[in-house]
Amino acid sequence: MTSYSMIKVGNHYVVQANDKCILKVGSRRRAAQLISEATDLLNALTAVESPEIAPEAPSLQRETSELP
Repeated sequence: MTSYSMIKVGNHYVVQANDKCILKVGSRRRAAQLISEATDLLNALTAVESPEIAPEAPSLQRETSELP
């Protein structure tokens, strides 16, 4: 899982993901909002890819061809 943080550099805030700078914004509130949204999106993606939710086999069976 990605770890997000923000640091202040001069008059700006830099958003980091796993200690890599990815975005510079002008306000602390906006940086916090972006971190929150990114975390929510990653959590939603994890829930979709979870093997407990996704079926193991396709729900439809492939039809056999009737051509000679």
